[in-house]
Amino acid sequence: MSEMKLIPFRMDAILDTTNEVPKGIQMVEAESLWDETNQGEGSIVAVIDTGCQVDHPDLKGQIIGGRNFTDDYNGDTENYNDNNGHGTHVAGTIAAIEDGEGVVGVAPKAKLLILKVLSEEGSGQYGWIIDALNYAVQWRGENNERVRVISLSLGGPDDNSELKNSILKAIDAGISVVCAAGNEGDGREDTMEYSYPGAYNEVIQVGAINEERSLTDFTNTNDQIDLVAPGVQVLSTYLEGKYARLSGTSMATPHVSGGLALIIQLVEEQFQRQMSEAEIFSQLVKRTTPLGHPKVAEGNGLMTLALTKKLEGLFRTPI
Repeated sequence: MSEMKLIPFRMDAILDTTNEVPKGIQMVEAESLWDETNQGEGSIVAVIDTGCQVDHPDLKGQIIGGRNFTDDYNGDTENYNDNNGHGTHVAGTIAAIEDGEGVVGVAPKAKLLILKVLSEEGSGQYGWIIDALNYAVQWRGENNERVRVISLSLGGPDDNSELKNSILKAIDAGISVVCAAGNEGDGREDTMEYSYPGAYNEVIQVGAINEERSLTDFTNTNDQIDLVAPGVQVLSTYLEGKYARLSGTSMATPHVSGGLALIIQLVEEQFQRQMSEAEIFSQLVKRTTPLGHPKVAEGNGLMTLALTKKLEGLFRTPI
């Protein structure tokens, strides 16, 4: 059995400082839901990745807990600091705080459970990832909070029954599992490339588009793609308190994870009950816009969080 690896990504730039709302956050219309959801406050997203720089200025107040499942730091389970950079970047896209400095995430008041399953080199054993998935399902916060979204920007070529079972357990527990499609794409929309766990039907598989809303050459296309999100030159948090622009389906995935943190708060308030994972998925799909690519390339389209609001506005307009 081969190891699970970081989905390859491209480093475009490292910045010491920045002060902007990243373009991807604008493209998915995150700000349109901030008032109604209090920026995702109350949602907890488990980030299963390389860890996170826990004292990054944009993230240090966002982390509710964590655990290291790797051999890094001599296997110290309490040390889930990021020694790669990838996990910190993913975490920032989900929940970097809105404080007028640095960057901001899709759900700036969501909390993050950081589960380090990939080493400094970006690889990890399947067992580490399975243990982290089970941990995320069982985890409870001080006030009995629990994880509602799991973000997985990693993948491998092998279908693994134990991995799939742990994902199904998470979904049965009402957790939305969001996975990167993979970057083995060949630029053709009609050829299929599969990476696991993204290719499982039960997960929410995310492909990548650029700022022009065109499909990227690298994004995997297959018959299980659910939607797409920005994945080119995505600006987010990085090691040493810095910021970086990275490209890959790894960067598209946390846009959707953060989007779900907002959607869950919004619709459970509206319906005044806890929604199942399937119901949450249907609410996500309601907030996608087709871009004109084949369904095997874009699924339901680009996550556009303001869409239902715009439709409601249309129908409220007097004739």
